[in-house]
Amino acid sequence: MEILRDPIDTLPPSVAVAATIGVFDGVHIGHQEVFRQVRSVAERLGVASAVVTFDAHPAHVVRPESAPRLLTTLEQKLELIAEQGIDYTYVVRFDEERASTHPEDFVENVFLDSLHTRAIVVGEDFHFGKGRSGNVEGLRDMGEQRGFEVIALDLIRHRDDAREPVSSTKIRRALAGGDVARAAAMLGRPYTVRGVVEHGDQRGSGIGFPTANLPVPKVMAWPADAVYAGWCRRENGDRHPCAINIGRRPTFYEHTEQSLLEAHLIGFEGDLYGERIDVSFVEFLRSERKFDGIDQLVAQLETDIADALTVLGDY
Repeated sequence: MEILRDPIDTLPPSVAVAATIGVFDGVHIGHQEVFRQVRSVAERLGVASAVVTFDAHPAHVVRPESAPRLLTTLEQKLELIAEQGIDYTYVVRFDEERASTHPEDFVENVFLDSLHTRAIVVGEDFHFGKGRSGNVEGLRDMGEQRGFEVIALDLIRHRDDAREPVSSTKIRRALAGGDVARAAAMLGRPYTVRGVVEHGDQRGSGIGFPTANLPVPKVMAWPADAVYAGWCRRENGDRHPCAINIGRRPTFYEHTEQSLLEAHLIGFEGDLYGERIDVSFVEFLRSERKFDGIDQLVAQLETDIADALTVLGDY
C-alpha cells in the first residue's frame, strides 16, 4: 500500500481510484466490509482502491473537551488498512482550517484533484465537511455533476447484538466494561495497545513475576482495571502468552493517580526495556483487588498465569 500525504501528494493523471473516506478508528469489522466493497468496485471499474482518512480524529480538533479516546494510533491504523489489500491511503491533515472546508471544496480538492476518483463508497450515515454538512444525498448530487459514482452501504451489525451497528463508540464501551472478548469480536482481532517498555519499581521482579511496564498515552482507550489473558508481540515478531494487569496496585499503594499496564510474559527471560511491544487483550480473568499480603498475592498470580495459559491454549 502506498501512503499519500495531504496536501503534498497526488496521483498521476493516468491513475484513477474507487475510494472511501472516514476516521476508521479501530479498523473494525464494519470498516473492513467497506474496504471489501471498495476493492470490489475498483475491480469492476478497472481502477485502483483508495482510503481517505485523517491524521487526527476530527473531534480532537473541533471539540477536544469531549473527544473520544482512540482505539488505534495513526501508525496502527495505516498498518491495519494495508492488511485489507488497499492500494492507496490518502492521509488528510486535519486542523482547524480543514475543519472549516465546505463539502464541495473537499470533494474537489481531495477526491477529484488529488485522487481522480471514479467511485466513492460510504456508510449510509456518512457526513463530512464544515459542520458535518455534507451527506450521502449531497455527495450523490456532486457525483452526477462531476462524473463519479456513489455507493452507500448499510451499517454492519454484529451477530451477538443486532440492535445497533458496530461502531468505534460501541467498542470503547465494551473496553470500559472490561469485556475485551466482545471488543475483539467487533474489531475482528484482539484489542491491542502499543508502547515502549519503561522501567518500573521492580516490585514484580522482587516477588518472582517480572512485568513489562507499558505507558499508554491518555488519548488512547484502555480496558477497565482488571487482569486479562493476552499476547505480547515483540519487534522481532516473537509472540509470548502473558497475564496483563491494568490497575493501581492497591496491595502496594493506597493512592495512585493513574492506572498502569503491566504484562507478565509467561516463561520469558530477558530484558525488554526500551523495546516497542504490542500487548493484545484476549479475555478478562478477574477484577483487580487488594491482597492481605505478598503470599496471598503470589498465590493469586500463579492462578492468573495458569488461567491465562488455559485461555490462550484454546485461542
